[in-house]
Amino acid sequence: MPLLTAEHITVQFGGLAALNDATVHVEPGKVTGLVGPNGAGKTTCFNVITGLQTPTSGRVTFDGQDITNASPTKRARSGIARTFQKLEAFSTLSALDNVLVAAESRRAWDKSKFDPLVVAADLIARVGLTDVSNFIVSTLPTGTARLVELARALATNPRVLLLDEPSSGLNEEETAEMAQLLSGFVEQGLAVLLVEHDMNFVMNICSFIHVLDFGQVIATGTPDQVRSDAAVQAAYLGTANETAAR
Repeated sequence: MPLLTAEHITVQFGGLAALNDATVHVEPGKVTGLVGPNGAGKTTCFNVITGLQTPTSGRVTFDGQDITNASPTKRARSGIARTFQKLEAFSTLSALDNVLVAAESRRAWDKSKFDPLVVAADLIARVGLTDVSNFIVSTLPTGTARLVELARALATNPRVLLLDEPSSGLNEEETAEMAQLLSGFVEQGLAVLLVEHDMNFVMNICSFIHVLDFGQVIATGTPDQVRSDAAVQAAYLGTANETAAR
């Protein structure tokens, strides 16, 4: 049962349809991939889900509620968080303080009793950054800064996490560590929607994948189903032989 659904979404910019009748759903406790060539509409889809872009038509539902017209703030408070393709961490703050900002802001709507500093420190530990927790983010390598951004998003205690190219700038070892981290959070029930160009990363971590091309969903299915889909091979993955060689 999907926790989040963007249903029959169309986004029109003048004569250009960034999304055209696209449907994407995300289930709890799973990583769902959203892949496709550059310009396929992936980030636009993220913006529609998080309320940064109003769809021309279609609707977004979260936990059975229509949130199509809800503000970005209301969506965040209901349990939707995201990261961005371009790092959006507070570069002049420490790693810990970046996460603490999110944990503190959560107190505005989360009435449960929690200590923001404890939450922030715990998340910094879980993503493996305790040793650099007091380092200013601008001094950290890209891969480390992405972990800070991940921890900051998790500090809002989301039910759905949208990740926009989390492995960008990471080496092979860091990418494997990111996959392991995400798997741990997903095992606790977190729903993840993942935009990513590293297809090995996608195929290894995702339970289900949606493939976008020119704003349309051209395929949905398991990694094996998507990998063998002729339309996906033609639009994105290359020929069957090329795909098998990757």
